[in-house]
Amino acid sequence: MREIIFDTETTGFDPQSGDRMVEIGCIEMVDRLETGNSFHCYYNPQRPMPKQAEEVHGLSDIFLSDKMLFADGVDELLEFLGDANLVAHNAQFDFNFLNAELVLCGRKPISQFRMIDTLAIAKVKHPGAKLTLDALCSRYGIDRSHRIKHGALLDAELLTQLYIELTGGRQIGLGLSADNDAGAAALPLSGKTAALRRKFIEPRAHSASEEELARHAAFMDGIKDPLWAKLTG
Repeated sequence: MREIIFDTETTGFDPQSGDRMVEIGCIEMVDRLETGNSFHCYYNPQRPMPKQAEEVHGLSDIFLSDKMLFADGVDELLEFLGDANLVAHNAQFDFNFLNAELVLCGRKPISQFRMIDTLAIAKVKHPGAKLTLDALCSRYGIDRSHRIKHGALLDAELLTQLYIELTGGRQIGLGLSADNDAGAAALPLSGKTAALRRKFIEPRAHSASEEELARHAAFMDGIKDPLWAKLTG
C-alpha cells in the first residue's frame, strides 16, 4: 500500500479569498515504511506575503520571487502523488489549497476519498487533549527540537512518524512464529516504539504425572481437620 504524507505552507487560510499555496512537502511510504523518496517545492504565489503568515513559516516575498509558478511544476507533483492516499494533519485545509491550485491551472481536483486526516484519528484516540502537531509529537516522544518555524517538508517528516504511532506503531501484524519474529527484527525503530520480538517456547504438558499425584495425595493427607471434610461429611 502506497501512501503520501504531505504538508503545505500558504499565504493565509482561505484559497477562495485569494490565498495561495507557497510550499509543499511530501514523504512516500509503502506498507507503512518510508521508502526514502520525497517531493519538495516552493512556489511563487504572485501576491504579497502577509506578515502574519511569514512569521509562521518564514517565507518572504524576496525568497519566493524567483520560485516557479505552481502551474509550471504541476506535472512533476502529480506524477509523484500518483493514485496514492494522501495523509495530512487537518487534511481538509491542505486539500483545499492543493485542489484550488490544481483548478487554477486547469487540472482536475484530487478526490477527497483519498484523504486521510491524522487530526481526525487523534480526536478519536485522545478526546479532549491538545491535538496540534507539536502537542502530539510531545505525547509520542517524537523529537521536534529542530522545528523552529513551520516548513512543509519538515512537518511532513514529523507527521510520518506521528501517523505510524497513531495507527498502531511498528507492531502491526506481528505474531509468534519464527518467520514473523524475523520480520519484526527487520523493522526500523520509530521514536520510543520498537518491534516486539518473542522467543517461541514449546508448551509443557498439563496432565500430572504419577509421582506428582502421589505427592499431592500425601500433602492432602497431612492436613488436619480440613474444611472440605466438614462440608462433605
